[in-house]
Amino acid sequence: MMPARKPAPVAQPASKAVADSLGLPFIDDLASRPASPEFVERIPIGFARQHMLLGLSGGNGRMPVAIGDISAWGQLQVLSRFIGQAVEPLLASPADVAAAINAAYQQRTGLAQTFIEKLDPGDLMEDLGRLKAMAGKDDLLDADGRAPVVKLVSLVLFEAVQSRASDVHLQPYEDALIVRFRIDGVLHNAFRLPVRLQEEILSRVKIMGRMNIAEKRLPQDGRATVQVGDRVIDLRIATLPTSFGERLVVRLLDKSARLYDLRDLGMEPATLARFRQLISVDHGLVLVTGPTGSGKTTTLYAALQEINGDERNILTLEDPIEYQLAGISQTQVSEKKGMTFASGLRSVLRQDPDVIMIGEIRDRETAVMAIQSALTGHLVFSTLHTNDAASAVARMLDLGIEPYLLASSLVGAVAQRLVRRLCPECAAPAPRDIEPEPRARDSSEKVAVGCAACRQTGYRGRLGIFELLLVDDIVRRQIQARATAAEINTAVRAGGMHTLRDDGVAKAAAGLTSMEDVLRVTMRLAQAE
Repeated sequence: MMPARKPAPVAQPASKAVADSLGLPFIDDLASRPASPEFVERIPIGFARQHMLLGLSGGNGRMPVAIGDISAWGQLQVLSRFIGQAVEPLLASPADVAAAINAAYQQRTGLAQTFIEKLDPGDLMEDLGRLKAMAGKDDLLDADGRAPVVKLVSLVLFEAVQSRASDVHLQPYEDALIVRFRIDGVLHNAFRLPVRLQEEILSRVKIMGRMNIAEKRLPQDGRATVQVGDRVIDLRIATLPTSFGERLVVRLLDKSARLYDLRDLGMEPATLARFRQLISVDHGLVLVTGPTGSGKTTTLYAALQEINGDERNILTLEDPIEYQLAGISQTQVSEKKGMTFASGLRSVLRQDPDVIMIGEIRDRETAVMAIQSALTGHLVFSTLHTNDAASAVARMLDLGIEPYLLASSLVGAVAQRLVRRLCPECAAPAPRDIEPEPRARDSSEKVAVGCAACRQTGYRGRLGIFELLLVDDIVRRQIQARATAAEINTAVRAGGMHTLRDDGVAKAAAGLTSMEDVLRVTMRLAQAE
């Protein structure tokens, strides 16, 4: 089963020179060689990582095995016996083998459901004192050999990461514990677990978040960090007592995810050009509005990256800090410790800032300080929870800001929503007899279908739809006259502003999203009109 040529074990990383001396092939581009599904299925990732071995697809009766360290040569015989097939050694750099192992094992899906179906509930009754020692940075790829409850939770979280879920819900019912994933803004049922396993599963997640597992009558918050290969995922965990036990939600933040550029957000070219002008002013207040989960922070991060440079001092106040921005000082707000947005802003103003980003304007005190900062020569970015851009004006006035101060400081407001991007693999042309918008009839409109690539949802990823309100002389006069949001909307639409619905219809007509999804996120706006 073993190759005839067998060098003596040497504790030496594989290299081209080593390969030449042993007369073995060396792979320069391991990323172009797919991993063997049989290897990934049968060999634990811990073994592959320890010995720097990865089976590859192809071969004529012999499985090619990439080796990153010559000292693992003796393990080839063990590997050959385990998979029941002869192996053919190939050398590759240790870094390439490690990256290929992570990439290969991240492709696995369906493991959680298989484990649930085979689960013996008696195996889950573990001593929770033992599990406390495991509360660290877990690698979700390496679940083999763990206690059953640890493995189950790891597999569920791994499946959530693979599904691009932003949140995992563990919701107890009378007869089951339902696991739900929020994917592209929409909740989907993922797993149904026996109710008798509820306490052990919830306790494991609470231990990961360093929470009190004995406290079940009060809400708790916790944080944890896990790995999926070379990706680092932050977990924000929150519990809430309910009539059938604690429900638990885990927010997933992929720290290795790329930050978006302004061009990637989905703004139309004309809107993008005007927004860039807006964020390049020397001073003033720029507001980004929308409900929770509409991408406001992503837009602000993209704006800060756009204007970041050595000549600007940029500081942020956030709750929480979602991603680290290079060259920008970011401060975490903590109301429990007395660090509110308002008190933090006072300290930030003593740091000689040019640009300030306030995570959210929640009260009158923060609103007043944001206005004062904008009036005293600072460019201030912040967010509000309002339905549209014009309502940002009404909200600031409701918080007690004098109209003349708001008119003098506010330079613009952006409202946004996120719509789901149609899966390019399965999207189909929309039947002409069901199109809901007349303007879509001469378009490339498509509908969601569903395939394996998008997990049968018909969508993969999201993009923004936007409306941009620029504060000109007309809007300033309306602010000073305390005009309603509806009156301001009428005026700016007459001046050519495209609404969220307009932008969504244009993106549906271009085949980027479906009209169904545009209607889903803008229905309340249409009713308000």
